[in-house]
Parts: sequence; structure tokens; C-alpha cells
Amino acid sequence: MKPGVPPMSSLTSSLRRQYSIAGECPSGECPILKVMSSPLIEFPADDPERARRFWSNVLGEEFAPRPSDAGAGWEINGGDLRVGVHERGPGPGDTASLPYFTVHDLPATLERVQDLGGSVIHPGERWAVCRDSEGSPFALAAEMP
Repeated sequence: MKPGVPPMSSLTSSLRRQYSIAGECPSGECPILKVMSSPLIEFPADDPERARRFWSNVLGEEFAPRPSDAGAGWEINGGDLRVGVHERGPGPGDTASLPYFTVHDLPATLERVQDLGGSVIHPGERWAVCRDSEGSPFALAAEMP
């Protein structure tokens, strides 16, 4: 932890409350993210070392390399929020920061995104990049068993 910077976990407790929805859906139209596990915000970088240094100082935490099965890059796991950095590439998740939301059933969630007016830019079995009804990108990740 960096001196003088509050730990990331204290910055994210309000995010969990903001995005966590309790109870059942009376209308039968349940939200996609009924209870969300720790979301990931991913930042592509032209200079990953510079980006890691920047975000480490902003968040007061150090990045660790990801395991190979989690993809390339580095990640901070602050408990309620994860922040990742990877080298910028040509893919749809490489042009801007991207929030990743973990879902129980990725195929059903992708269908629901489209039903709600969003689109699926890059479908996949473990991850998918989508756009919301206004064109803003976000990603969904299948919950790992």
C-alpha cells in the first residue's frame, strides 16, 4: 500500500452497495447483474509499465501478473473491485477502458443484453464484449466453476 493513499477496498465499498441488488424481481424481469461479484475494470495501455505505475499510485496498490489462464496483463484485486492493465492490441477491448462484469450464465446474459437494446460486439465462451443501448462498451465474463 502506498503511504497517504487510502486502500482500494475503502474506495470500493460504496460501489458494491451501488451495484448489488437484493431480493427477488416482482415484475419477472430480473436485472442481469442481480448480485455481482467483484467487477474488473480493464485498461489497455500503449506503455503497460507507465500505466501500472500510474494506477498503482492512484489506487495505492501494486499490480501482480495474471495467471496464464486469466489472459495477458497485470491485475490489482482490491476485494470489491479489480483493476487490470494489458498491452494495447487490435481487439474490441483494446481501444478504451472496459468494465467487466461476472455473470452466472454468459449465453443467456448476452441474449438479454440484445433484448434490452444492447449489442454483442465480440462473443466468446469465457468473455464477451458488448455495447449498451447508448453505444458504450462493457464486457461480460463467465463465472468460473
